[in-house]
Amino acid sequence: METEYLKMNNLTISKTQAAEVPFLVAMESNIENSVFIFPNSQEEHLQLILAKDIAHLTIKSEQNEIIGFVILAGLNNPNKSIEFRRIVIEPKGKGWGRKTVQEIKKYSFETLKCHRLWLDVLEDNARARYLYQSEGFKEEGTLREAIYVDGKFKSLIIMSILVHEFKG
Repeated sequence: METEYLKMNNLTISKTQAAEVPFLVAMESNIENSVFIFPNSQEEHLQLILAKDIAHLTIKSEQNEIIGFVILAGLNNPNKSIEFRRIVIEPKGKGWGRKTVQEIKKYSFETLKCHRLWLDVLEDNARARYLYQSEGFKEEGTLREAIYVDGKFKSLIIMSILVHEFKG
């Protein structure tokens, strides 16, 4: 994959560089993000960047400031099913998350030629669930109390969008 693959209206999405990882780790540790994800260590991020089956992508603003990142997994999946593993955006409320989701769908279906783009989201992450639903993702089911976080079990909602739904 080339270093910079996509320029949107106000954002650029490019392959994450090792020098960017400390900033991404700090973003993950922000309380607005860390309650909804399982943060990776710096070493784990570096391993993901090198993995052949992963796209680790940094999102930058018009001013070239890092505002987030995305991790896609399963790029070599023979069933053409890609996992939208992580999206972290900050600051919130500027529409960057929606624009990023739109471009990741386009990249996944048009460039990577996947058939299905899927994700899991914590049941209590209402903001993310609303965003994904409004972008065409359908709830497939619930992994009831599938993860143990901060002394309690939480459920995950599995969501996906298929290529024909994307094309509309």
